[in-house]
Amino acid sequence: MSKFIVRRVFLAILIVVFGSFVVYAVIRALPSSYVETVARQRAQLPGSKSYAEWVAQLNALFRLDTDVFTGFVGWLSDAIKGNFGDSFMYNMPVTEKYNNVIWYSVALNVITFFTQTLIAIPLGILAARKQYSKTDYTITFFALMGISLPTFFLATVLKFVFSINLGWFDLYGIVGRYYEQLSPMGKLLDMAHHMVLPVVTLTMLSVGGLMRFTRTNMLEVLNSDYIRTARAKGLPENKVINRHAFRNTLIPLVSYMSYLIPSMFSGSMITETLFQIPGIGYISFDAMKMGDIPFTMFYSVFLIVLTQVSLLVADIMYAVVDPRVRIN
Repeated sequence: MSKFIVRRVFLAILIVVFGSFVVYAVIRALPSSYVETVARQRAQLPGSKSYAEWVAQLNALFRLDTDVFTGFVGWLSDAIKGNFGDSFMYNMPVTEKYNNVIWYSVALNVITFFTQTLIAIPLGILAARKQYSKTDYTITFFALMGISLPTFFLATVLKFVFSINLGWFDLYGIVGRYYEQLSPMGKLLDMAHHMVLPVVTLTMLSVGGLMRFTRTNMLEVLNSDYIRTARAKGLPENKVINRHAFRNTLIPLVSYMSYLIPSMFSGSMITETLFQIPGIGYISFDAMKMGDIPFTMFYSVFLIVLTQVSLLVADIMYAVVDPRVRIN
C-alpha cells in the first residue's frame, strides 16, 4: 500500500504541474489584459508615466514580457515557495484573499455534500428495491428534473418564491442588515439562515446524479447470484440489502463521490455569484472577468490539486471497502 501511495502521489504531482502549465498558457493567450487596463488608468493620472512605460513596467513585474515557458517556470518556482503573487484586482496577496473567502465555500459545499448524500443514497436504494413501481418512477422523475434544471433558473425560482413572495430569506448576501448587533450565536444563526437557499439549490442540482448512480449500481448488485443465494437461505430483506448488497455498491460509489467535492467547488461558482456569497467561486469569477492572472492561476491550481487529492483518497478508500484491492 505504501508503494502504491508513493506512485500515486508522484503521478498526481506531474498532473498538477502539467495542468498548471496548460492553464497558464491559455491565460497568457487571452486577448484581454488587466495589465493594459491598469496601465491605461495610471497613465491618465496627472504627472504619470506614459501608457507604454506602465505596460512595460507591469509586464516585467509579472513576467509577462517573457515567453510562456519561462514565465511559467518563474511562476512555478514562486508557487512552490507558497508565493502566488499579488492579486491585480484585490491589491493584496492571493493567499491572504484566499484565506478570507475560502471558509464560506467550505461551509457551503460541506453542508451540501452531507445533505445530498443523506438524501440521494437512501432514495437510490429505495428506487432499486421498488423497481418499476410508482415509488421508483416518482423518485426518478424528480432526480431527472434536478439534473436537467439550469443553476440560474432554479436559483431564480427559489428566490422568487421564498425571498420575494414569502419573504423568508434575503435575496443576496451571507449576513443580514443587523449582523454586527447580534450575539456570537445570533451571528452564526444569521449566516446559517442565509445559507439555506444556496444549499437547497446545490443539493437539488446534484442529488439526482448520485441517486441515479446509486440506483443503477444497486440494481446490478441485487441481480447477482450471491444475493439470490442469501435470500434463498431465508435472510431478512433488510439484512440482505444493508449488509450484503449495499457494501458492494459502496465500491463504485466511492469512485463517483470522489469527484463530488472538486466538482462542487467549481460548480458552486454560479450559485455563489447568483446569491453573492463571498466565497472562492464568486471572488474568482470577478477576478477572471478582470483578467487577474495571479488569482486565476491560484484558483485553477486549487481545483486541480483538490481533484487529485480526492482521487487519491478514493484509491485508498477502495482498499477499505474492497478487501480484494488490499490482496492485490
